[in-house]
Amino acid sequence: MNRALSALILGALGIAVLLSLGVWQLRRLAWKEGVIAAIEAQIGADPVRLSTIAAPDPAADLYRPVTVSGRTTGEELLVLSGRKGEGAGFEVIAVFETDDGKRVLLDRGFVPEAARDDARPAVALEVTGNLHWPREADSYTPPPDAATGLWFARDVAAMSENVNTMPLLVVARKVTGDAQGIVPVPVDTSSIPNDHRQYAITWFSLAGVWAGMTGFLLWRIRQRTD
Repeated sequence: MNRALSALILGALGIAVLLSLGVWQLRRLAWKEGVIAAIEAQIGADPVRLSTIAAPDPAADLYRPVTVSGRTTGEELLVLSGRKGEGAGFEVIAVFETDDGKRVLLDRGFVPEAARDDARPAVALEVTGNLHWPREADSYTPPPDAATGLWFARDVAAMSENVNTMPLLVVARKVTGDAQGIVPVPVDTSSIPNDHRQYAITWFSLAGVWAGMTGFLLWRIRQRTD
């Protein structure tokens, strides 16, 4: 009797803990979906002229839609990248001189590896995109390759210092003008992890397994008692 009661208490506690973890993950899922929805609303809002934003702020203006006109200068930085179905390539980060004389970074989009050395001279463009300060670089990210000039992450602060621009990046969504074979890669929420549903299913599944094991243990105890 004591063994059965101990097994029952242990089983109930284990099930309660696992179920509570599953419920917590469901709450996290609802929170994350709200965050993603807010970001998507920000990304898809009506754009404003970049010139109307006096001092773009990485926190307040993250993902803010903007339009900007001017021309590239011919200066660019290439970031190692890749696209599904196309393979390896590069993200083209160009120096863009706006009509009001500002120098900013413009993420024009993706080119395949074969187009790395193609000529991309200065060109006039009208761009609709989003302000972005991606957090891609960390302590494990290699520094830019001194021999090739290739970058391994979009680091707005370091890039702007390298080519003497304002510390902001416009990620192109729509480009009017000569695209020069560059395919825009707009800002979206696909890179934001949201695995809480899978975590919840895992915890609830473990609770079911724990319940089954508890039932089996109670049955074995009863069999031995009989």
